[in-house]
Order: sequence, then structure tokens, then C-alpha cells
Amino acid sequence: MSSNNKKKPGLSLTWLYVGVALVLGYLFVNSGDSLGGAASKTANYTEFKKYVQQGYVQDIEVNPKERTLRAVIKGDKAGEVFKQRIDPKQGAYVEVQYGSDEKLQDFLDAEQEKKHFTGNVEYKQSDSTLTSILWNFGPLLFIIVFWIFIMRRMSGGNSGGSIGGPMGIFNVGKSRATLVEKGEGKDTKVTFKDVAGQEGAKQEVQEIVEFLKNPKKYTDLGGKIPKGALLVGPPGTGKTLLAKAVAGEADVPFFSLSGSDFVEMFVGVGASRVRDLFRQAKEKSPCIVFIDEIDAVGRARGKNPGIGGNDERESTLNQLLTEMDGFGTNSGIIMLAATNRADILDKALLRAGRFDRQIHVDLPDLNERKAIFEVHLRPLKIDETLDVDLLARQTPGFSGADIANVCNEAALIAARHDKTCVTKDDFLSAVDRIIGGLEKKTKVMTAGEKRTIALHEAGHATVSWNLQHANPLVKVTIVPRGQALGAAWYMPEERQITTKEQMLDEMCATLGGRAAEELFTGHISSGALNDLERVTKQAYSMIAYLGMSEALPNLCYYDNQEYNFQRPYSEETARLIDKEVQRMIAEQYQRAKTILLDKQEGHAQLTQLLVDREVILAEDVEGIFGKRPWASRSEELMG
Repeated sequence: MSSNNKKKPGLSLTWLYVGVALVLGYLFVNSGDSLGGAASKTANYTEFKKYVQQGYVQDIEVNPKERTLRAVIKGDKAGEVFKQRIDPKQGAYVEVQYGSDEKLQDFLDAEQEKKHFTGNVEYKQSDSTLTSILWNFGPLLFIIVFWIFIMRRMSGGNSGGSIGGPMGIFNVGKSRATLVEKGEGKDTKVTFKDVAGQEGAKQEVQEIVEFLKNPKKYTDLGGKIPKGALLVGPPGTGKTLLAKAVAGEADVPFFSLSGSDFVEMFVGVGASRVRDLFRQAKEKSPCIVFIDEIDAVGRARGKNPGIGGNDERESTLNQLLTEMDGFGTNSGIIMLAATNRADILDKALLRAGRFDRQIHVDLPDLNERKAIFEVHLRPLKIDETLDVDLLARQTPGFSGADIANVCNEAALIAARHDKTCVTKDDFLSAVDRIIGGLEKKTKVMTAGEKRTIALHEAGHATVSWNLQHANPLVKVTIVPRGQALGAAWYMPEERQITTKEQMLDEMCATLGGRAAEELFTGHISSGALNDLERVTKQAYSMIAYLGMSEALPNLCYYDNQEYNFQRPYSEETARLIDKEVQRMIAEQYQRAKTILLDKQEGHAQLTQLLVDREVILAEDVEGIFGKRPWASRSEELMG
């Protein structure tokens, strides 16, 4: 964009304040003394009368309100008054406090008749211009400045610092969208090469960019480009990054803003900002408008508008719906939006004609995580022997933002230990830090507590190692991290579907810690709280949602919020669900005990190894129990 077309900066309030201060300072300096650097002194009334009678006084300025006068001394007489040599060009005067206006006037009249004083007598009410201005205009100025301050705060601040800027008091109803013009920021822009692991989503948005670059290819066949695309997915999966890539790739103006930018305490401001946004977009069409976190303004409208202070938000949403696909046309404007809460959006917002496409940006799978790691490893100095495949397998369920955090944390750990490059151990430590929390080496534990924790974690490792469908073990530790006193790290298999047998094996492995405590110490502890919580939720989901119970087969009681009551089943069914959950958990608990008793010797060796070393790896477990005959699916995919 040429410099001639750039928007001129608004009038800064800071400069306005500085200007007012300079004017007041000038008035203060120049209001009191019209004689500049003239010599002056204070004299009493008797001395003043003497100066007048001797003919030393040239002119007199009287201030009756303050009962003071200023007697200007003649240039050739100043030396005698001040008892020192005074330059006649410099000027001189004396300040005098008098008592009575009448006596002063009588004295001056008498001296004028005697020709002792031939100058002028001037009466002034006040010689302070600054005081006069402040008394007359001060309250009004204070009210204006206070009003400007309040309006700036109520309008969300003024990042630009100008009255007429995007956030100024006179533009409260204006759009706050950030405009990226065609060709701007070529050196710093994000492209599709910077987005890894979301090939399906990239293909969808690339088609939008392609249409903007070559619309004839589609219109010749009678096709129409979708009016809007909604990016949906968990936090950190790259929705905003995809939008940045679109802005970098599309050779058209790009408007970017957040859903919360429409929200304001003033009634009607949100709708006004929507209108202004689309007005600007029409002027720049063809263009793209991106609204991040659209759920802030697009939440489903209630049945009782006005209750709970939702009037402003709903009127803003109504205006947005109208602008996107109403009576008028918005040809050339393509809407992009992102949210991780698509379930709460208004159905009218999601219909075809507004957001024609919902692009799901899911958590990356194994191969996608590998591609994301390769992107974030580019700026790092890594060890040449680093296995990226291993890092991808070690981070199941991680989003793109999590992987970026792992890479950054690994670099910080390597720098903390004065290394010249980032190694495998640094990355594994970073994964442990993010998943488990900060390692608490100072936490004091008794020998009995340490052995109980070792028994518990060894129980998990023993049971999971001897179950076919349990997740492969990576590492077991009894070093406290975060809120956990110990942990067993696994490499979860990434399945598209999960069978009942796989879920039962995972449940049995989770109960292995509590079972080991009861078998080998004779008591149970509070250390199994998290295990019991996970097992209970899993059992209820298997029975009430997935229909994996013999007593309640092929039934799903999932509440999809279409019901007006709390649960879609009777009290008798609720008791049956509870009974089935208890039965399922009891069976897997007994199964874990059986495995531990069968592998009692190996469990004891594993426990002692944990007590001695605090951290053991899968190789140590393999040395005790032998190699697992079941290869993990992640190993099959990578192999």
C-alpha cells in the first residue's frame, strides 16, 4: 500500500495535554511581570511617599483589591533608590503595601499639584491572567477532561492514543478489525508451509484461497464459493494459525478480529460495529473476514431475551446474521471463524448460506505430530541422533501448541544444563514436565510411604505388562511431580475404535496399584484417588453410553440436552446401572489381584528396583518379566 493511502494518525490526547500545559505555563510566566527582568524591591509606604516627593517616580499601577501598588522608578534615579548602579534601560520598580485608597488618592493629587509627580496612575483589579483563566474556565476544562477520560475507559481503552482512532470516544460504534492489506507483511507472513499436520483442513481453506486467486475456474462450471467456513476443534490445534496462513497466502485484504470485540456495555454498539465491519469489507471486496472465538457473540439465543442482560449480545448476533446472509448481498466477502465450542453456537449461524462448511481441526495423530515436530525443530540446535519418530510416539494427545511448548521447554532445559545442543533426554524431560508437572525433589517422605508408593506403581507396571490390550509401558517413577507422588508413563495406542476387551484391560491395569497395596501391605491408602476416579467414569460410560453391559445391552442413555428432565431412564434402571458398574469394577479388581499373585516375585523385584533407583524404564521391566509378545499399534504404524 502506498504511503499516500495510509491512514493519518489521529490527534493524540497526550499531545493535547502537553499543549495545554505549555499554554498555561506561558500565561503563568508572562502574566505577572510586564517589565521582564527589571530591578525590584519592596518598600514601605513612608519610603514611597519620599520617592514621590523627590520626583523619583515615573508611573504608578494600583491594585485596590489587594491594596498594593507598583511605583516605576525613573531610569536616572534608580541608582539612588537601590543604592547601586542600575542600567537605565533595565528598568526598576518598587512594590508598596498601602492602607487607605482615599488617603493615597489625596496624597497623589497633592503631589501632582506640586509638580513632584507628573506620571500616570493606573488602577488594575488583578494582574494575574492565569488566575483569571482558571477561575473562569477551570471548572469547564475539568469537566471536559474528566468526560474524555471516562469515555475512553468505557470504550475499552485507546491503544492508538487518539480521539478519533479505532478505539476513540467518537468511534465507539466503529469496527475494531485489524486490516491486512494486499501485499503487506510479505517478510513476516505465515504460509501453508508453516502449518503441519492438518492436511484435510488445509485443503479446505486452500480451496478458498484458490477461488480468490482464480475465480473463473469455478464460476465457468456454475459453482459458487462457500460464503463462510467455520474452523472447529480443541484448543491449540491450529485454527488461528490456519487463518494466519490464509491471510498470508490470499492476495486480498484480510480483516481479523475477535468475537469479544463486538461486546460492549453500550446498547447498540455491537450491532453498529458489525455494520461498520461489513461496510469496510464491501469497500475492500473481494476480501476475507476472520472472527476468532466467535462463540463470544454467536452463542445460541435464549427463549427469554432481556433476562440476564443478554439484549445487547443477541442484537449483535441478529445483526451479524443479517449481514452474513440477509436481504442484501455481500458478494466478494468470505467469512472465516474459529471456535472450540461449536455446540453452543446458534443454529441460525451454522446454517448453509452463512457458514457453509465446518472444518474440523482435530488433535494430530502420530504421523501429523511428527510433521509438527519437524516444523518446530527447525530453529533449534538439536542432536543429530535425535529420533523424531520417538518424540511423536511419546506425545499422544498433544496439540500443536503443546508440541511447540515441548520444543521450547526442551531448549530451556538444555540451556539450563549448559549444553551445546538439545538432546533426546531434554525432550523427554520436557514431556514429563508438561504432563506431570514440576519435579518436587524437596518433598520429604518416610521410608514406609516411599515403599507404599513403589508397591503401587510397580502394581500398575506389572499388571499392564501382562495384559495384551493395556498401553505399553515407557517409564515408572516414584519422584513426586505436581500433585502426584508417583507415576507410570505409558504410550497409549491411537485407535479409531476401542473394543470392550481393550477397555477392560485398561481398567484392570489402572486398578493394579490399589490391588498391590491391599495384597502386599494389608491396607489401602489415599494414593489411588485418581485411579478410582478414572475407572468409575470409564465403567459408567461403558454401561450407560456404549451399551457394553450384559444386563443393559445396546442401550445409550447419553443426554444430548434435548430432554427436559435430568436423565432419560427410571430409578430402577439407575439402580441397575450402579449395580453393573460395581460388578464390572469388582471383576477387574479381582483380575488384577490374580495377575499380581501369579507374578508376585517379579513385582517384588520391580518394587525394590524402584525404591533403590526411583526411576525405571521399560527395559528394566522387560528384564524382569521378559519381552511382551504384543507389539503396540503405534510401533506398527511407525515401523
